[in-house]
Amino acid sequence: MPLLKIETSAALSGETTKKVLAEASRIVARVLQKPEQYMMVSLTQAAMLFSAQEGPAAFCDLRSIGVLSPERCATLSSELCAFLSTSLGVDPARVYLNFTEVEAERWGWNGTTFG
Repeated sequence: MPLLKIETSAALSGETTKKVLAEASRIVARVLQKPEQYMMVSLTQAAMLFSAQEGPAAFCDLRSIGVLSPERCATLSSELCAFLSTSLGVDPARVYLNFTEVEAERWGWNGTTFG
């Protein structure tokens, strides 16, 4: 049920995309203590301007049901920024992250909701 959407202006090859998707899924599942079988990760290349400057940047939007404590958000921010730096060359100072808790009744899957 966690969904991580990553938009970046960094160059993406097919192989890089596969590696980033797989590792981002593992990171979020581990930190949130959720089964990876419920993880969804998307990665898209986008035109971005950060601090009025071009160059590699990223925006991460993580949504989940009931587990986004302040401590976990801080851990995810640290780990995802470090990961995007090593995997895509995005300076952590050029990454924004948004964390959103969703009520179980407002998250649909498989013809029903989690609530």
